[in-house]
Amino acid sequence: MHPFTYTRVSDTREAVNAGRQGGRYIAGGTTLVDLMRETVERPETLVDISGLPLHDVTVTGRGGLRIGALVRMAEAAAHPKVRTLYPVISQALELSASAQLRNMATIGGNIMQRTRCTYFRDVSADCNKREPGSGCAALHGVNRSHAILGTSDHCVATHPSDVAVAFAALEATVHLLGPAGQREVHFADFLLRPGSTPQREQALRQGELITAVEIPALPRPLRSGYLKVRDRQSYEFALTSAAVALHIRGGVIREAKVAAGGVGTVPWKLTGVERALIGRRPSDALWTAAAEKATEGARPLTHNRFKVALLKRTVERQLRIVGGTK
Repeated sequence: MHPFTYTRVSDTREAVNAGRQGGRYIAGGTTLVDLMRETVERPETLVDISGLPLHDVTVTGRGGLRIGALVRMAEAAAHPKVRTLYPVISQALELSASAQLRNMATIGGNIMQRTRCTYFRDVSADCNKREPGSGCAALHGVNRSHAILGTSDHCVATHPSDVAVAFAALEATVHLLGPAGQREVHFADFLLRPGSTPQREQALRQGELITAVEIPALPRPLRSGYLKVRDRQSYEFALTSAAVALHIRGGVIREAKVAAGGVGTVPWKLTGVERALIGRRPSDALWTAAAEKATEGARPLTHNRFKVALLKRTVERQLRIVGGTK
C-alpha cells in the first residue's frame, strides 16, 4: 500500500472543501480499501465522512423515500419503511455481499463501488478503465461474468451493485453537494456507460459528495421484489438479476418498473419490457412475451452467450412472482 494522508471531517462544507482539493471520500471503506491494497487505487488523501449527518431514512411526499448516503446497507434493509414501501430495495440489499460487509458498507459507497472485473483488479492486465488506452483484456479473455448490454470496444465490465438495480428500476434520484452547491441527478444518468471513456464511471464533479438517494412516490398498491441468480447462494455477485415493481389496479398493469443487473455495464433499465406490460392484464403469456424484450441490443461475448437466455428466464420468473401468477 502506498503512503496517504488521512483526515476526518465533521460537516459537509469541510468535506466538500477537502474533496475539491483532491481528497477521496471514505466511509465504510469496504471497496476503496480493497482497491488500495491491490494498488488499483492510489489516493493521496482519504477524507473520512462517516461522522457526517447523512444517516437518516425518511418518507417524503405520498410514499416516496429518502435514504441518507451514510445509512448502512444492513440498516436500510431492516428499516420498516423501506421494507413496507419498497421490498425490492430490502431484498436487493439482503442478497448483497456478506452480513459483515452489509454492517459496514453504506448506500452511497455501494452505488460508487467499482467493477469486480478480474482484469480491472489485476494491475498486470490491460484495462482501459484502470489505464485508459491500454486495451481491454476481457474482450478476448475469460469473459463469462461480463456484460452483454451497454458494452463498447473499450470496456465490457459489469456494475456489481444489487441495490443500484433496484434504484434504477424505481427511477431514483441521487442528491449531490459540491463546491457549486446542491443538485440532483436522475439515477439513469448518474452511472455512466463506458463508451470511449470507461475510466469515468459517475456523473460527479470535482469535490461533489453524495448526500442521499431518493425514491419517488409511486402509485399504490405497488408490488415489488428482487431476484438474483448467481453461481452460489453465499456472497457472490450476480450472473443476472431482476428488480420489478408493478402497480396493478382493476386487473390491469398501470405502471411497470423493471431493471436488470449482472448483465450491463450499468444497472440496465428494461424499457422494452415495461412498455410490453403497461395496459395489459397479468397472464403467463404476458410475462413470457414481455421477458423476450429484456435482451434487446445485447452483444454477448465468447463465454457469456448463456446470459441472453438466462436474463429472459430471470425476468420472466420475477414478473410471475411479483405479478402473483408464479
